[in-house]
Amino acid sequence: MKNADPIVFVIDDDEAVRESVKKLIASVGLRAETFGSTRDFLSAERPKAPACLILDVRLPDVSGLEFQRDLAAANVEIPIIFITGHADVPMSVRAMKAGAVEFLTKPFRGQELLDAIQEAIAKDRAAWSGRAQTEELRVKYNSLTAREKEVLELVAAGLLNKQVGAELGTSELTIKTHRGHVMQKMEAASLADLVRMFEQLKPFLTKNK
Repeated sequence: MKNADPIVFVIDDDEAVRESVKKLIASVGLRAETFGSTRDFLSAERPKAPACLILDVRLPDVSGLEFQRDLAAANVEIPIIFITGHADVPMSVRAMKAGAVEFLTKPFRGQELLDAIQEAIAKDRAAWSGRAQTEELRVKYNSLTAREKEVLELVAAGLLNKQVGAELGTSELTIKTHRGHVMQKMEAASLADLVRMFEQLKPFLTKNK
């Protein structure tokens, strides 16, 4: 995925707008896929690559703001750029508070949209990188034994080997051995590195408890 070409998705019920935006995106060498409705977008297979979504606020099946909410609820993470011919301040504030990258009112300058697209793709590329790192950590974490996971959690909480041993009812020497295995399996360069890894894994661990 790291070297995958980014893609821009466009949802607008106006075919002329879709084609115009697609040509603008193509002019800077980016790939674009257009959809006339959110239903069409959801039914299409989306490649695993950095992306962003250009979304019209007013659509026939569901409003852009409602779709933004639905995507968030479904844990579909994609930066959104709103475009609309009928904007008001509360609408734009709501969109931006919900995480939109930009809110552009038609007619807008092509460069404004291109700048927003570059920002959105950079944001998604960083998110993809972060998710890949977390997935790699999850694989390493799952290679630990149940006891090693307990040791990791207590060590990350700041307990010394002796304290961990007392907590788990075993010797300090045994904990030292377990801790060494944890460091090796997690490929941690230092205790600080191990703690950082555990903090990055916390949301995943909490979700699966």
